[in-house]
Amino acid sequence: MVFSSSVFLFIFLPITLIGYFIIRKELKNIFILCMSLIFYTWGEPKVVILMIISSFLNYSYALLLNYMKIHMKQMTKIIVAIAVLTNIGILFYYKYYDFTVININRIFRTNLTIKQIALPIGISFFTFQGMSYVLDVFMEKAEVQKNPFHVLLYISLFPQLIAGPIVRYSDINHQIENRAESLEKIASGISRFIIGLSKKVLISNSFAVLADNIFNSDPLKLSVLTTWIGTIFYAVQIYYDFSGYSDMAIGLGKILGFDFLENFNYPYISKSITEFWKRWHISLSSWFRDYIYIPLGGNRKGNVYFNLFIVFLITGIWHGASWNFIFWGIWHGIFILIERAKKLHSGKTKIPFGWCYTMFIVLIGWVFFRCPNMSEALKFIRSMFGLNKNTFFDTQTFFIMKESIILFIIASIGSTPIMKILKTKSQEYVLPKYILTATRSFVLGGLLVICVSYIINNSYNPFIYFNF
Repeated sequence: MVFSSSVFLFIFLPITLIGYFIIRKELKNIFILCMSLIFYTWGEPKVVILMIISSFLNYSYALLLNYMKIHMKQMTKIIVAIAVLTNIGILFYYKYYDFTVININRIFRTNLTIKQIALPIGISFFTFQGMSYVLDVFMEKAEVQKNPFHVLLYISLFPQLIAGPIVRYSDINHQIENRAESLEKIASGISRFIIGLSKKVLISNSFAVLADNIFNSDPLKLSVLTTWIGTIFYAVQIYYDFSGYSDMAIGLGKILGFDFLENFNYPYISKSITEFWKRWHISLSSWFRDYIYIPLGGNRKGNVYFNLFIVFLITGIWHGASWNFIFWGIWHGIFILIERAKKLHSGKTKIPFGWCYTMFIVLIGWVFFRCPNMSEALKFIRSMFGLNKNTFFDTQTFFIMKESIILFIIASIGSTPIMKILKTKSQEYVLPKYILTATRSFVLGGLLVICVSYIINNSYNPFIYFNF
């Protein structure tokens, strides 16, 4: 079930919200847990048990860890290691087993059986959240939770369950047991949800059609300019897809009384790759920083370049069981290391044409992210630079630009803080608050009506990050 579907908007969400706000306070967690399990079961009826087992395993590891801290402190690291290996083992089996077997067969010419294991939706997200709970207890960032259903609620909470943001237990543990809903928070949540829905339905889905038409074509027959347009369109699609989902998740969380941390901060205005990763998928970047980079030694112990390389290698692996995802992570890691070596990460030394350089690296990286394999990615990139003896410009390029120019301008403005600045400026003028509120409500209402009409009349509604 996706947020931008008729089933979610007209059936699941109304039932959930009505039930949540009429039920007694002490039963709210039980109710939202049941609805979260129904939400996940709708899309993954066979593997919901896997998520429940994962949750109770991490609950048990944390309890055991808490006990060992008091009675056998020397055993705590062993318990943590077992917990991490268990989570990674589950993730490996479902996401990387077949990929590993395929590569072993290729390298050693063996004939090991490929199981064709179906990838459970959101497994990378709920596995990381389970690990973060145990690690937070180990690092004393959070107290152990004695109620197993609270841990299950934390991991299965439907707004962020299948595509993030990655919520840490230490960020919402107190909210699970004690949170307050308010009209102001509900209004803010509804507003955020509509903005996210608009990003997804009106912009991401529109650019998905355009990008797919180009990437699904033979790169040898595409002009140089068309390949670059296709890459830019995919960059727009994935940003509005994932940031739109994050906005909807954060908005739904607010309606239910939860405060999730921000996941995007205008990444396409970055002037370095280091800055890009401080703005893109913030919950994942900070997760790797706190649970991998710093434990490896960070910038204080060991080799900082090795530590950074490992983080970005794992970033690529996390995104998918394919060599193109691994290369995408390494590609970004290489430029992070270069910026670190040249001391460009601190911002004290400006990179000449920093924005152009950053967007060039990011766009090339998106080709590897979008294409099904390395071979197709390299073929597409060759066409981007005219190395396939393809033309620079053709009539297809003209029609693509003509059809999409207005929407692209809107998307470009939306990927910058221009609207945020204008909102701040408008509040400085002496205008009655009710006028600003009425105008905002009218705009949001209009966007919601347009989104609903698109959802009813259009069946093409992919979510990129469901694959992870």
